[in-house]
Amino acid sequence: MSMVLLLAGCGASQAEKADSLGARHDIQTDGTGVPEQREEGAITMMLKIDNTVVPVKWEQSASTEALKEILPLTISMSRYGDFEQVGSIGRIIYREDIQTTTNFGDIVLYSGDKIVIFYGSNTWSYTRLGHIELSEEEMAELLSHSDVTITISEE
Repeated sequence: MSMVLLLAGCGASQAEKADSLGARHDIQTDGTGVPEQREEGAITMMLKIDNTVVPVKWEQSASTEALKEILPLTISMSRYGDFEQVGSIGRIIYREDIQTTTNFGDIVLYSGDKIVIFYGSNTWSYTRLGHIELSEEEMAELLSHSDVTITISEE
């Protein structure tokens, strides 16, 4: 009898095994209809720069959770230093600043009350919030020519 149970257990699919362990299967499409796996507990928010929705991989942190709690946000951004756009979120949220060298696409919290999006690079003390998954050229096209308005909302 125990041999029959053992063999029956071997025939279970990987999904059935994962489900029996309580795993989540958060599936979303990438816009082309192709499913992509989403990490369990992944932070999901939508970011628009002016009228363009951009793909973001958000950090899993207390700061990103705090940002998500005050959504939706619309923020007027201003170009600064020819490498970033910065704008006030209108309140202070939890921050975990560390000395960081940013790169194009990085989204950070500065001083606990400002969002900064980089189309260049800088080194300062920031809290990482996420990264826009676009090329350097695409980031420059979106951010380097004029001030922008961003909207962050729940997906």
